[in-house]
Amino acid sequence: MPDYGHTCMIRGDGGKTLRAILDQICNKWTLLIVATLEQGTLRFTDLRQQIPGISQRMLTLTLRNLERDGLVSRSVFAEVPPRVEYALTPTGQSLIPPALALAGWAIEHVPQIEASRARWADR
Repeated sequence: MPDYGHTCMIRGDGGKTLRAILDQICNKWTLLIVATLEQGTLRFTDLRQQIPGISQRMLTLTLRNLERDGLVSRSVFAEVPPRVEYALTPTGQSLIPPALALAGWAIEHVPQIEASRARWADR
C-alpha cells in the first residue's frame, strides 16, 4: 500500500474544512478580487470597474465572504455620500504567492491540458 502520509493535510477531517476554505478561495471571482486589491485599497465602484463581468451582487457577496474569512478589510467613512474602501489584510496578502504558483502551473500546462481535452473530445 502506498504511503499517503504527505496528503494527510489535505485529507484531514475527510477534507471537510479544507474544502470549505478552498471552495471560497477557488470560486470564480475570489482570486480576481484578491489580485485586483493587491494593487492597493479600492472603493467598491473602482473595484467593480476593474473586474470585467462581475455583477454588483456577486462582488458584494464575494467581498462579504472575504471579509468574514479575514482576507479583506472593509473601511466605512462617515461622509456624504458614505465612502467604503476595501483592502487586503495580511492574510489576504499571503494568498498572492500560492495563487501565483497555481497560475504559473496552469500556464505551464496549458498545451498538455488542451491536447488532452482534444483527445477526449475525439473519443
